[in-house]
Amino acid sequence: MMIPRLDARLMAKGDADTMAQLRAAATGIGFFTVFNTDLTPVRMQDVLAQYRAFFLLPEAEKATIDMARTGANRGWGASGSEQVDPAANPDYKQFFDSGFTLPAGDPRSALPVYAPNQWPVSLPAFQREIERYYDQARGVAMDVLRGIARAIDAPDDYFDEAFETPMALLRGNYYPARPAWATARDFGIATHTDYGCLTLLATDGGPGLEVRKRGGGWIPVSAPPGEFVINFGEMMEIWTDGLVRATPHRVIGTDLERISIPLFFNPSHDTNIAPRGSGKTMLAGDHLSRRFAETYVHLKKP
Repeated sequence: MMIPRLDARLMAKGDADTMAQLRAAATGIGFFTVFNTDLTPVRMQDVLAQYRAFFLLPEAEKATIDMARTGANRGWGASGSEQVDPAANPDYKQFFDSGFTLPAGDPRSALPVYAPNQWPVSLPAFQREIERYYDQARGVAMDVLRGIARAIDAPDDYFDEAFETPMALLRGNYYPARPAWATARDFGIATHTDYGCLTLLATDGGPGLEVRKRGGGWIPVSAPPGEFVINFGEMMEIWTDGLVRATPHRVIGTDLERISIPLFFNPSHDTNIAPRGSGKTMLAGDHLSRRFAETYVHLKKP
C-alpha cells in the first residue's frame, strides 16, 4: 500500500483527483504526505537547526525547564519521560513542547493544556523562531483540515470554529542513534495512535517512522524538509464517527540520529468532539488530559 503524496495547492483548489486521493487516504491508511505549502525547504532547515541547537545544550540547562518539574506539558522532556505503550519500555528520545498562549486573564490559563511555555535562556533566537514557526504551521494545518472537510463532503469551514484557541502542541523530537543494548521492547517511540485531531509532521528526512498496515505489517514513511507527513488522531476518528482513521505508527530508531517536528493540531478545550447528531458530549480537553496522564511518566498515578 502506498502513502499518497499530495500537492497542497491542488488541495486548496479542490482538484478532483487530489480530493479523491485525500479521501481515500483519510478513510483508509490514515496517512499521506503533502508538498507545495507555504513552508519552504529553506525555512524548515532553519527550524530544524533551532531544535538541534536546543538539544545540544548541556543537560543541566535543559533540566531547568524539565516538564517533570513544572507538572504540565511545556518545556523539555528527558529520554524515558514518556511511555506511549505500557507493554514497551519508556520511549528513547528527548523532546521539547510549546503551545498556544491564551490572552491575559483568560480563566482557562489554569488548565494544564494551556500551561505557560518554558524557554531556554541561553538561546535568545529560539523562542522567536519557534513561535513564528508555530503560527506558520498552524496555518498550514488549518488549510489541510479544510481540505479534509471538503474530501468527506462537509463544508470547507466545518472545523474552523473549533480552532480559535487550539490546544495545538508543537514538539521537537530528538531520536539518538539506536543503542547497542536496545531490545525488542525499546523504541524511539513505541506503537501508538496520536491523541488529537491532525498531526503535521516535519522531519530532517531521515528514516525511522513506520505506519501499520490495516492487514498487518509496516510501511516506512518519510518526507524531506519542506514536505510534511499528515496523519489523524483519536479525536478525529471520534469526531467523524469512524470515517477518518487514526492509524498506529512507531519509530524504532536507526544507526542515525533523527529530528522530527510534529504539530499536534487539536481543537479548543471545550469543543464537543462527539459525532454530530449523536446527542453526546465529549470535550476535547477532557480526552487530551486523560491521554496525557496515561503517557507522561511524571503525570501517571502510582
